[in-house]
Amino acid sequence: MSLLVVGLSHRSAPVSILERASLSADTRIKLLQDTLAAEPATEGAVLATCNRIELYADVDKFHAGVAELSTLLAQHSGVGLDELTPYLYVHYEDRAVHHLFSVACGLDSMVVGEGQILGQIKDALALGQDLHTAGRLLNDLFQQALRVGKRAHSETGIDRAGQSLVTFGLEQLAQDTAVETWAEGKKALVIGAGSMSSLAAATLARSGVSEIVIANRTLARAERLAQILTEPGSTGVAAHAVEMVAVGDELTRADVVVSCTGATGLVLTGEAVEDAARERTAPLFLLDLAMPRDIDAAAHRVPGVRLVDIESLAEASADAPMAADVDQVRGIVSDEVAAFGAAQRAAHITPTVVALRTMAADVVANEVARLEGRLPGLDDKQRAEITQTVRRVVDKLLHAPTVRVKQLASEPGGAGYADALRTLFDLDPETVASVSRADLNDADVKNRGRV
Repeated sequence: MSLLVVGLSHRSAPVSILERASLSADTRIKLLQDTLAAEPATEGAVLATCNRIELYADVDKFHAGVAELSTLLAQHSGVGLDELTPYLYVHYEDRAVHHLFSVACGLDSMVVGEGQILGQIKDALALGQDLHTAGRLLNDLFQQALRVGKRAHSETGIDRAGQSLVTFGLEQLAQDTAVETWAEGKKALVIGAGSMSSLAAATLARSGVSEIVIANRTLARAERLAQILTEPGSTGVAAHAVEMVAVGDELTRADVVVSCTGATGLVLTGEAVEDAARERTAPLFLLDLAMPRDIDAAAHRVPGVRLVDIESLAEASADAPMAADVDQVRGIVSDEVAAFGAAQRAAHITPTVVALRTMAADVVANEVARLEGRLPGLDDKQRAEITQTVRRVVDKLLHAPTVRVKQLASEPGGAGYADALRTLFDLDPETVASVSRADLNDADVKNRGRV
């Protein structure tokens, strides 16, 4: 295993850099394709959220891999390599596994313990599977990361430490008032109809707003979200959809606006916010969860307007209390990293063991064939008994060493046992490689679509 991750997040880079480096859906696809076209990488996956961009790869050379992945991130993000490099972090092998598992548990999130990251990891894996850039290593890694994250949330109280980014943002808007008290009776405008916007709409509805208007570039998606909110047994809030051209008018009516779109430019300019504020007597609360930002930072300066965005959330989260359960989650992560490493090391020797047993089976077959030529008078029963006896002798001789070598190979530093086995038994490297390729193809078929 030569797992490498190169990335940047809210912990390593200012929001201004993260905003510029954000990747569109099409850019992520091109980044993955170019990653596999690069010589050091044989697999690739990209995890891109509003506060992190990480490129995972299986590489055969560490330094060349770091240089290539850093260059690819710079090229596809549009931020120059010299400017981007100071904010990049690099994790390799077990440290890379530890990093992803920590991310999956919400330990590395802006709001510690939040669970939305699991959906984003799931999406990253699905994209890698669809493009066939995620092979056996990254399929195993991301599948286990999802299991580790779910385990952390089910076995510990990490959920008490974390909230969704939406809830945290609404708390910052409400300041010292309970969100339910602050939101009661307010009219809300949600711009966008993706997963974050849907979460925002549901959270606002549960918090007690009286009305929610959904605006989206594709009206049908906005109408679908509004329908979900108003279905019997759902939130019971009054909700309807509008086209994006109506956002200016809705700004004058809404009390709170949450925006999270995939737009590359501003959705609400400072001028539009200022125009809406002039026609209002009540305060206007704006929550911008997009990266890059949807709402002009100039809205901060408009009288009667309070804007909370990713940058201000990052500052506020630095002072957020940590739950005691975090230590327990860290223990889970450490245990799972050790288990993953052991499994990968054991899997590494499996092709060699299979090749050894294949060679032994060929030796048995050849010797039985030679014996039949020398003793043509053997009947079928005698021939079968001799064949079975020889096979049992070979199996018993190989059983203890192959079981033991798998155990030794799963321990740290056990990678050399596969090489020793190949040398001792003079195994053909191409035979071992062919077993590895077959295993990889089987894993690709099994994991395709499995998220």
